[in-house]
Amino acid sequence: MREIILDDEFRFLLPPLDEQTFRDLEAAILEHGLLVPLVLWEGILIDGYNRYRICTEHNIPFSTVDMEFDSREDVIIWIIENQISRRNLTPMQLSFFRGVHYNTDKKSRGDSSRFTQNDPKAQNEPLEQRSTAGRLAEHYSVSRNTIKRNSKLAAGLTAIGKINSDVQRQILSGEVRVSKNSLEALANASEREVRTFVREIEDGTLVSRVPRDSANVNSAPNMNSDSILPELRQLNDIISGFASEFNSMFQKINSGDSASLKDVLRSYINQLEELYGSL
Repeated sequence: MREIILDDEFRFLLPPLDEQTFRDLEAAILEHGLLVPLVLWEGILIDGYNRYRICTEHNIPFSTVDMEFDSREDVIIWIIENQISRRNLTPMQLSFFRGVHYNTDKKSRGDSSRFTQNDPKAQNEPLEQRSTAGRLAEHYSVSRNTIKRNSKLAAGLTAIGKINSDVQRQILSGEVRVSKNSLEALANASEREVRTFVREIEDGTLVSRVPRDSANVNSAPNMNSDSILPELRQLNDIISGFASEFNSMFQKINSGDSASLKDVLRSYINQLEELYGSL
């Protein structure tokens, strides 16, 4: 068999299958062999870690296909888009993937002017649409603010992974429930603060950092209080951002342009669904 290089960074971007799905895949490969080739880049496995594991454990022959990319960043973006297109991901995983895509794209491309200055069509587009956040917001049908928040969430989860990759995996899979606001706050946190956060997850005390105020469920929340739920703050931000974006869009479109209105509404709905999934 061809020697395969395994890469921890790439492997992490390929969410593990649940036990039953893995066993079903294993049974299918044992019966029919590997029908879908493994995907490699410069000898590194970038798609098919579960299939590779099954084949090596049972000494089953496998085929490979090689893809060409200019950089690791391009590989990461390909993996993300490939995973999003084929899997039913959790809201947390979707947010994480969008954030990694944004952070990777920014690192790879830098200032948007570097890749639009020779594109006449791009030069005629509004600046915000040429930006990384603008392009990805359109690509994923969410708002630019969502992409920016996802960027922070991805940075926070990456910081957690450097300390405890298992905790990082548990958060992404939903085994551990952590508010997105808490993860976003870790983007600019010190290593000591991140270690404290991870330790509280490990010993089960993190819930104390996200007060639910169950004793006062009938009292109306004070929007100016420091004790307000992080989720309510995020909801307030979403509503405020939507109102601003809707008003801006309303000034630009024709009264009969229902498609543009639907795009704005879909972005708003997606953000609310993400928030709902994080509660």
